[in-house]
Amino acid sequence: MSDRTKELGTKPIGALLMQYAVPAIIAMTASSLYNMVDSVFIGQGVGPMAIAGLAITFPLMNLSAAFGAMVGVGTATMISVRLGQKNREEAQHFFGNSLTLNVLIGVLFMGLVLTFLDSILRFFGASEQTLPYAREYMEWILYGNVFTHLYFGLNAVLRSAGHPRTAMYATILTVLLNTALDPLFIYGLGMGIKGAAIATVISQCVSLCWQMWIFTRPTEVVFIRKDTLMLRRHIVGGILSIGLSPFLMNACSCLVVLLINRGMVAYGGDLAVGAYGIVNRILFIFAMIVMGFNQGMQPIAGYNYGAEQHDRVREVLYKTIGYATVVMTIGFVLCELFAEYISAAFTTDPELIRIAAHGMRIDVALFPIIGFQMVTGNFFQSIGQAGKSIYLSLTRQLIFLVPCLLILPQFWGLDGVWASLPVSDGLAALNAAVLLTMYLRKYNQSSQGKSQGSALFLRLPRRIQYFAANRVAPYLPLFSMFQPEDKETETNGNN
Repeated sequence: MSDRTKELGTKPIGALLMQYAVPAIIAMTASSLYNMVDSVFIGQGVGPMAIAGLAITFPLMNLSAAFGAMVGVGTATMISVRLGQKNREEAQHFFGNSLTLNVLIGVLFMGLVLTFLDSILRFFGASEQTLPYAREYMEWILYGNVFTHLYFGLNAVLRSAGHPRTAMYATILTVLLNTALDPLFIYGLGMGIKGAAIATVISQCVSLCWQMWIFTRPTEVVFIRKDTLMLRRHIVGGILSIGLSPFLMNACSCLVVLLINRGMVAYGGDLAVGAYGIVNRILFIFAMIVMGFNQGMQPIAGYNYGAEQHDRVREVLYKTIGYATVVMTIGFVLCELFAEYISAAFTTDPELIRIAAHGMRIDVALFPIIGFQMVTGNFFQSIGQAGKSIYLSLTRQLIFLVPCLLILPQFWGLDGVWASLPVSDGLAALNAAVLLTMYLRKYNQSSQGKSQGSALFLRLPRRIQYFAANRVAPYLPLFSMFQPEDKETETNGNN
């Protein structure tokens, strides 16, 4: 076992979280900026209808990301747990199978979507004005779909294999290339929105080549080996079972953005869709910073859970929640105070700026509590508790958000569409607090008789425990489904 992975179980948690999270935060922020760069260049160089056309592609982009996340996150989590169990050989097979899965899924997704692209975009809310822009952009993104899946998947594995800085550098390289190529293709070569898509694909391909070179070295914890590329049922099952949570989260995002786009068109027209595209890009930055902390937490929590060092799992959870709350609170303050200035970076159209600024202020109303909900879902995923992570994903986006999107606009029109997001986020955060409290209590009960470290595995502040267990839980009978999962279920691949 390399020193890079051993330190996950020995180095102080605070320093370790910063070591893994800061590169991930930089990478995720850079990734957000690189999406935002496309929007800025397209909005300023092509026009407001192009911004709206780009927003129409968001559901399809989320669906593509869902498949990539299913393989990438599932692989990274299983590798972390296996390394914690000192089972390097099986970690190697998880890596090899993930490469094959990414290629297969990427090719199938590209072929199917390209066949029905116009119909899909119209279903997602494209009008006669926005369809040409959405189609032109999405066609070229789909041509590079396989490379995109591999690029994001290998970045996740780099973090789990002890290379958080390398993953960060790969993302920064992609961002810098995209930023340089965007104006060249959009303005210099006169390609318009198609140029932005081509710049994105080329940038990812360059970084992918570097990642692949790294994983050809036998000195790495996991590396490319021909004998691990053949798909194995229990390996694929392990990847997909853990990856199902992020898949459902992104797939639900596809449905949610579809409903949002259609609501924007119905109550505000194409400009409202463009405004949502602007707001989504901005809020995505803060969400990606929290995801960076989550990605830093993932290998630490997974390794120490596999090694049964529960005090360290508790500590990394608490620290990650604290940092996430600070980030989202900063986002709340900035968006409430400077919404117009932020929106003006994307367009010079005064009406589009007005709609975007108004919607942004509504959307961030409950931002300070969203970080806790995001970290809790990722925590369950990191320790292999896939059922709980999936439950939190589904309740936020299906049980809470979809009804809000269908009901609130009936009373408040366009404002009801905007308000659906903070309302569902507030309910989701409360839901996460209840589930985490109940899981921790049951875990502590099942740990009686073991060492004190295990018995004290995780505890929330007592006021939160009391409120969640006695005031909220009685009204949420679904929680009875979620008993602490036997850790043997995480090691089926070894049996």
